[in-house]
Amino acid sequence: MSAAHPRHAENGARTVRLPWWAVALPVVSFVTLLFVMTPAAEAEAAGAPPAVLSVVHLLARLVGAGV
Repeated sequence: MSAAHPRHAENGARTVRLPWWAVALPVVSFVTLLFVMTPAAEAEAAGAPPAVLSVVHLLARLVGAGV
């Protein structure tokens, strides 16, 4: 494991190396939660304020869900 023994840079600062899953796991979790929220925006429930619906629609368009 390369993260077990950190290497020192030329200027004495420590470099930190993360495994690929330490970055990928939060990204996958965030995208999954966005996709779980987008069907609620398509249903347009009567109790949801219009501002929340517009934000969810905007996020869905940014992610590429095609809402």
